[in-house]
Amino acid sequence: MLPYATIEEAETALGRSLTTAENLWFNYSAAKSDYFLYCHNILFLFVIFSAVPVYYIFLEIFFVDSIKSYKIQPKVKLSLSDTLRCYKSVMRMFIFVVGPLQLVSYPSIQMIGIRTSLPLPSLWEIIAQLGVYFIVEDYLNYWIHRFLHCKWGYEKIHKVHHEYTAPIGFAAPYAHWAEILILGIPSFLGPAFVPGHMITFWLWIGLRQIEAIETHSGYDFPWTPTRYIPFYGGPDYHDYHHYVGGQSQSNFSSVFTYCDYIYGTDKGYRYQKKVLQQLREGLKSNGEQIGVLHNVSSSQDVKVD
Repeated sequence: MLPYATIEEAETALGRSLTTAENLWFNYSAAKSDYFLYCHNILFLFVIFSAVPVYYIFLEIFFVDSIKSYKIQPKVKLSLSDTLRCYKSVMRMFIFVVGPLQLVSYPSIQMIGIRTSLPLPSLWEIIAQLGVYFIVEDYLNYWIHRFLHCKWGYEKIHKVHHEYTAPIGFAAPYAHWAEILILGIPSFLGPAFVPGHMITFWLWIGLRQIEAIETHSGYDFPWTPTRYIPFYGGPDYHDYHHYVGGQSQSNFSSVFTYCDYIYGTDKGYRYQKKVLQQLREGLKSNGEQIGVLHNVSSSQDVKVD
């Protein structure tokens, strides 16, 4: 809750007029507790988990001919009932694990110093902090993900997430409850290292989940702006991890690719891409065309780990 009763008091405390964004923030948050503002994350996650994957379903229903060439594993098709089953499972996890975890984790947010006060951070401050959050989360997630692919971690926990060898957007948070809790640690440590404003924290949680949905979408669209982010993995990169399946030792990174490159856990993926490129060139030389996909034909698969 802001310590000012009026905008005039806020301007006097800051020694300047409030910006338009700060006026909007004051009018919205002045009478609301910090805990209530933090709990907005529950609403944001529910909306993101429910709405963002619908974008891909919409394209599949109404523009199937236009997007089929961008489907990474075109031989795998889930029915609408299978998709709804996945969504229901995710919502159960949200109601019984994610939501309650958000409700009880507020003291940790207070401890690390996430603020709701004025002034608001500048755009460059928000971008810089989000960059730190993504890098910290990506590095720690890489090692946790590798641990979850050891025999015990996979059999006891991670195999639930790998039920979808050809992932869909709704399957991004589809996982064992223990995995949800464990992977919350890397998401929290970035803001712990570089505390920011509650608005930055909202953006971090929202953008990270949207990114996860995109990388599990099963489509590698050429128009997505994330393609221009340096070292970004994307749907094709993570889809290979699911395609290999089982106790895969490839493509552990959640967002970027540098950890896999440094520690040599992307060799199977790079080899596969090289082989597919050679096959494409060979087929094109014979007057044939093929798309970018993991399954080269109905009788020939390239799977290297």
